[in-house]
Amino acid sequence: MLRSRLFYICSIILALAFLHYETNLLYIWFNWSAVDALRAIRGSLSDPLGRLDNWNRGDPCVGNWSRVICYNVTASDGYFHVWQLELLRLNLSRTLAPELGQLSRMKIMDFMWNSIGGSIPKEVGNITSLELLLLNGNQLTGPLPEEIGFLPNLNRIQIDQNHISGSIPKSFANLNKTEHFHMNNNSLSGQIPPELSRLPSLVHLLLDNNNLSGYLPPELSQLPKLLIVYETYYCAIV
Repeated sequence: MLRSRLFYICSIILALAFLHYETNLLYIWFNWSAVDALRAIRGSLSDPLGRLDNWNRGDPCVGNWSRVICYNVTASDGYFHVWQLELLRLNLSRTLAPELGQLSRMKIMDFMWNSIGGSIPKEVGNITSLELLLLNGNQLTGPLPEEIGFLPNLNRIQIDQNHISGSIPKSFANLNKTEHFHMNNNSLSGQIPPELSRLPSLVHLLLDNNNLSGYLPPELSQLPKLLIVYETYYCAIV
């Protein structure tokens, strides 16, 4: 009897040890700093529908955290990384966490059509792999961070239908791969920077329904791919 009880207890201990080892093994394949970043992002948001409730256990990639899409192969550092955050239309509110900038290999950041307020964290400028920055249809305030202008791979920036104020940073003239530039329906002010005429890939420039002043820079007509410009109540097809 004693021997069987000892065997039972040892079996439980071994099972718990194996479970602990297996759980930790999952995290070997995903960078711990990214796990902490995702938890900080979740903590800064209000999620009344509980769509992100599983962002607190297991591995974000192996454990299939909701709306977290990872690369299907490890990177050169041996880790899996977040490829996309797909958080559109979840009735999220509160603010965006600066820890977003720690997801340095992310390509798509999608928070469209929620009720997120506060400012856009300047740390977004650390995500040098970012191709799509989709923040339209929220309640974001404050200025546009200059750091966004140094994202070398950004193809589409959609921050329309928010409450963004201030001027358009001249640093945005560095967005050489940007094709779609949607800033309409905000509270932007000041002159449209003529420097935007240096954007070789620009196709759509949407700036209508803001508080912009001055003139539409004639230099924009020199852009080789530009098709449509909307500015205040003026529409130009180039």
